[in-house]
Amino acid sequence: MRPQRLADLLTLAALALLALSAYLTWVTADPGNGRPVVDFNGYSATRAPVTLALAALVALVVTKLAGTALRRVLGVLIAVLGAAAVGVGLQVRPGVTELSRLRPELSQVVTDNVSLSTGPAPWLALAGGVALLLAGAVTVATAHRWKRPTDRYEREPAAATATKQSGHGTDQWKAIDAGEDPTL
Repeated sequence: MRPQRLADLLTLAALALLALSAYLTWVTADPGNGRPVVDFNGYSATRAPVTLALAALVALVVTKLAGTALRRVLGVLIAVLGAAAVGVGLQVRPGVTELSRLRPELSQVVTDNVSLSTGPAPWLALAGGVALLLAGAVTVATAHRWKRPTDRYEREPAAATATKQSGHGTDQWKAIDAGEDPTL
């Protein structure tokens, strides 16, 4: 598999994992005493997974249009986004006071004991961050071998040198100047 495709696939996998972690349960709060359990998804607990996923998508699109030096800079940026996603997956665990600001029914005034449990979403954010780190490393290491966006529109170098060596291209111009049709 070409390194460019590998970086694209890793970035898209990270995008999917981060977006999924934003919509799955991040924290479940049980206020007890028969009150309903409150689930907080990644977007309500922290907006970081969505922001990081969108930034990774923009970086992926720009790497398609950039030259080698800018690809390397974007690869470093993608790796930094991956490190941030790993940090979010490992560190973001909102407490009861923070969650009570979001949902008043969890405040200490209403209930005396709130038990918290963590959902699966932080692990998905962690996996998305690792995928972004790998995509950034692949981009930085192999940016010089990636195809340029204009390669498909340029003449093949082998055909251009063969035409110059044979003088065939200049013969056609001379035939046109003489009033002849070189295509016959």
